Formats: sequence, structure tokens, C-alpha cells
Amino acid sequence: MAAAPASRLVVHAALAGNLLVAVTKFVAAWWTGSSAMLSEAIHSTVDTADQIVLLYGLTRAERPPDTLHPLGYGRELYFWSFIVSLLMFTLGAGVTAYEGVEHILHPRAIDNPLVAYIVLGCAALFEGTSWAFALREFHNAKGSAGYFEAVRQSKDPPTFIVLLEDSAALVGLLIAFLGTFFASHLDLPVLDGAASLGIALVLGITALMLARESKGLLIGEPASRELRQAIQRTASRIDGIEHVQIVFTVHMAPDQVVVALSLEFRDSMTAPQIERAVDALEAAIQAAHPEVIAIFVKPEDQAQQITLPGRFPGRVRRISGRPPGSAARPVPRA
Repeated sequence: MAAAPASRLVVHAALAGNLLVAVTKFVAAWWTGSSAMLSEAIHSTVDTADQIVLLYGLTRAERPPDTLHPLGYGRELYFWSFIVSLLMFTLGAGVTAYEGVEHILHPRAIDNPLVAYIVLGCAALFEGTSWAFALREFHNAKGSAGYFEAVRQSKDPPTFIVLLEDSAALVGLLIAFLGTFFASHLDLPVLDGAASLGIALVLGITALMLARESKGLLIGEPASRELRQAIQRTASRIDGIEHVQIVFTVHMAPDQVVVALSLEFRDSMTAPQIERAVDALEAAIQAAHPEVIAIFVKPEDQAQQITLPGRFPGRVRRISGRPPGSAARPVPRA
């Protein structure tokens, strides 16, 4: 499976909350004529669409490997997460900004702002509940890392996407409340449109953050330092392996990692002995780390190894006609 069950639960919870909130906000926007309320309704509608897209991505990513995609479809989750950021920027921030400008150019007084306050309060309750659930799951997953660092390091987009979306929604609700309050009490309906622009700004910044993180995952990010070190320790305990270096690791999905190793074997070992050592290595790594779905092993003479440039720590010998880091023998998980 491509993502933890907790991710799916977080998305389902957010979907239910956003759908209810969107319908309520549209009714309130029609009743009161509030631009900020309409912007919030659009915001919640885009969030609802985002959750549907994420669920689709989770389902697509769970498909097993086949001939065309021997390493599986895990990265579909990262692709659809990037699409979510585009939807938030275009439909969310773009349409909301248009609505704000339109209301500033053609201001309209808010009718019965009490309805807007009630709806905003209910929306804050629903969004706050979803936010608290997403925060709890993200807190459990992040370990000792700070929240910003955890978002940067996370390989599970649904969890941090829902958390950031709900955070943006709560900020948007506050802006909508302030816009409605001051537009009504100061008799300046133009402030209602200004609030819509503020909500659009929040959505735009959030969308850019999500796009940045999703793009990195889609291109390919390495496994955590802890996992890389654990793999090295496991490999170094295999009889016959004198030296081990990780050429690269890359996430195909939140719980799918591909590993390439450069190994130096004991000089006296025969080919069958090396085969048995590699089999033992594969079994040991995948028993301790089931998220490793494929291991590529390349025997090396340590004296001929050089440091591999780039962000993937490791050593590899440069061989004419083959790029550095190419694996001599793939050992996919059964």
C-alpha cells in the first residue's frame, strides 16, 4: 500500500468537514451578500475537491507493479498532490481574488451580518475539529522534528496537505470575520472585498508551499538519515561484506523506498558465496524495513570508489558507458 491508513482517515475527515462547511457558506453568502463569505465558500469548495483528488491519488498509488511500471504506481500520490496545489492556486486563490476585486469595484452592503457570524462560528468549529485531527496525526508522525522541518521532511503529502489547508481555512475564517465586522460597523462594504483579497493571499501562499513540497517528492527525495544509517548497519553485519556504502535511496511513495548499495566483499569469497551474502542482505533489510521495496547491489573494489556528488550520500566507481550509481544487480522484493 502506498500510504498509511492514518493518511486516508485524515483526508476522509477533512472531506466530510469541508463539504458541510462549503454548503453552509454558500447559503450564507447568498443570504447576506457578503463577498468574504462567498470567498470562504469557494475556499471550502476547493478544499473539498482537493480531498477528492487526494483520495483518488491514494487509490491509484495502491496499484501493484506491472510490466510498464515495475516499481509500482506509488508516485501517483505525489503527482496528484501537486495537482492539489495547482487547484488551490488557480481555483482557490484566483477566483477568490477576482471576487474581491469585483466587490471592491462594485461594493454591496452586507445584509443581516448575524447570519454570517453564526456560519463563520460553525465553520470554525468544523474546520477546527478537522485541523485538530490532522495536527494530532502529523504530531505523532513527526517525532522530535519541528513542525516546519517535519513538513520539509515528510514523505506523506495527504497528512501535511490537510494540515496546511485547514490552517489556511482557519486564518481565512478570521479574515472573513474581520472583513464582515468592520464592513458592517463602519459602513464600508469595500472592506468586505478587501477581506476576500486577504483570503486569496493566504490561499496563494499555502498553494505555493504545497507545490514546492509536492514537486520535491515528485522529482524524488531520499529516505531519512535514520533509515539510511539503519540499512548501513544491517548490511555491515552480513558475513563477507567488508564495506558498505549507500549510492542512493529514493521514495516512490510514503512507505515505498528503493535502495542502491555499493558493496565491497571479502577477497576470498567465491561467486556462490557472494550470491548467498546478497540474499542474506536482502532478507535482513526487508525484514527490518518492509518499506524497502527494491534493493540494487553493485560489488565494488573500495580502492576504486569515489564520492558520488549530489545530495545522495554514497560512493560509486565511474564506469565508461554507464552513469555513476547504476546498479549491477536488482534484487526486487518478492
